[in-house]
Amino acid sequence: MAFTVTSVKGAPTAAAGAPAGAPGSQTLARGLTALQAVAAAPGGLTIAAVAEHIGVHRTIASRLLSTLAQFRLVAKGEDGRYRSASGLAVLGASFDNNIRALCLPTLRALTEELGATVSLLIAEGDQQVAVAVIVPTHVPYQLSFQEGSRYRLDRGAAGVALLASMPPRSDERELVTLTRDRGWVITHGEIEPNTYGLAVPVPRDRPAPPTCINLISHREDVVERGRNAVVDAAHALAQILA
Repeated sequence: MAFTVTSVKGAPTAAAGAPAGAPGSQTLARGLTALQAVAAAPGGLTIAAVAEHIGVHRTIASRLLSTLAQFRLVAKGEDGRYRSASGLAVLGASFDNNIRALCLPTLRALTEELGATVSLLIAEGDQQVAVAVIVPTHVPYQLSFQEGSRYRLDRGAAGVALLASMPPRSDERELVTLTRDRGWVITHGEIEPNTYGLAVPVPRDRPAPPTCINLISHREDVVERGRNAVVDAAHALAQILA
C-alpha cells in the first residue's frame, strides 16, 4: 500500500501470468487476472495488452475477453479496447451489502471538510483492504493510494483500528488495547515514512467484517484537528450500515 501524491490510478500492477494448477483452475485464474487488468485500466486494454499481461497467446486472451463480455463484465469499444462493463457494478454492489456506495457521501463530506484523504477499510483475513479512497478536490496536492490496496493488519492506524474491533488477543500491541478503550488511534510512519494516520473503528455487529475510517496526512495538526470529525463520521456510518 504505497502512498503517492496523485489521485489517478495507474496501470495494472498485478504479476503477469496466472497461478499454476489444474487446467480448469488455470483458465479461471487467467480470466480473473484479465478482468482485474481491464478493471484497473481506465483507458481500456487491447487484446494484445491483455495477452501480454497474463502471459498467453492473443487467441487465448481473445476467448477469455469474449467470455467476460458475454457476462457483461467487460465491453469492447469502437477503438477495439476492452473496458469495465455494467456487470461489475452489480457484483460490486453485492459486496458487504453495497457498503462502498452507502458510505461515499459521508466520506466525501469528511474529505472536503478536512482537506485530507479519507478511506474506508475492512479486515480480510490477516490483511487490511481499502474499500474506498476519497481525495480532496480543493487542495494543491494530496496523498492517495488505490482502492483494493492491501497491507498487513498489524501495521498502520487502520490496521490497529481494525484489530481493536476484534476480540482481544493475548499477544496484541498495547496500542490496540488502548484504541479499543478510547475509540481512535494516531500513528506515524508505520506504513509510509513521515506520514500520519488517524483511524476510527466503525461499530458493526457480526458477521460484518471489522471496518474503520482512516485519514492520512503529512501534517500532524491535520490529523489532530480532524479527530472529532472522524469519530463523528464513524458513528454516522455505524447507523447507516446497521
